[in-house]
Amino acid sequence: MLGAKVEPVEEGRGTLKEAVDRALGDFVENSQDTFYLLGSAVGPHPYPLMVREFQSIIGKEAKRQIIEQEGRLPDYLVACVGGGSNAIGLFHPFIEYSEVKIIGVEPAGKGIDTGCHAASISKGEVGIIHGFKCCTLKEDSDIYSIAAGLDYPGVGPEHCYLKDIGRVSYDSVTDIEALEAFYKLSKLEGIIPALESAHAVAYGMKLSRTLPKDKIIIINLSGRGDKDMAQVMELSEYK
Repeated sequence: MLGAKVEPVEEGRGTLKEAVDRALGDFVENSQDTFYLLGSAVGPHPYPLMVREFQSIIGKEAKRQIIEQEGRLPDYLVACVGGGSNAIGLFHPFIEYSEVKIIGVEPAGKGIDTGCHAASISKGEVGIIHGFKCCTLKEDSDIYSIAAGLDYPGVGPEHCYLKDIGRVSYDSVTDIEALEAFYKLSKLEGIIPALESAHAVAYGMKLSRTLPKDKIIIINLSGRGDKDMAQVMELSEYK
């Protein structure tokens, strides 16, 4: 509508990975007059750093607002992690505060032990993908998530580092749990989350049931669910 040329990608599974493959290939062939942009914290340097800095406005505003409203920092941060851009944006301004527990939520798909998921940190191995080193799922894995923005076989290198040093913990949520959270937030708060964000909502709800009522959890809503409505409505078993 605004003049962009959109190229559909039909190679392989037609997922985010194949779209990045195509974009990088075009960039290599036409680097003299082409800019490469990817809205996730992945790829070769300096792309993960650039995306983190842009996305960190999320964490900076969350930090300022929670102090204004509650007079203190939160006890927990929760965000979904595919490539990890929204999560690293929320996490970064809080990393230095050890009292804030930080949790990234990966897509467990049809089950973390089924092999049909995209939980790169939880189940991946160190490898190279798209020009950067990270935890990545093997090429023969059935990489899948109900949320299109999470079905990527790798994860941002900074997330891998934060896991290795023990600053951030990573867990996973299944499709069914994410869909239940999608409906719950929509019905109770009138906020329709993206299916990606619903993974964080699902984990946040489970976490809250284990904590005293005076604990504060910030759950990051990385996107709106308008784009997912047709897909969700097709899944009649969850209505």
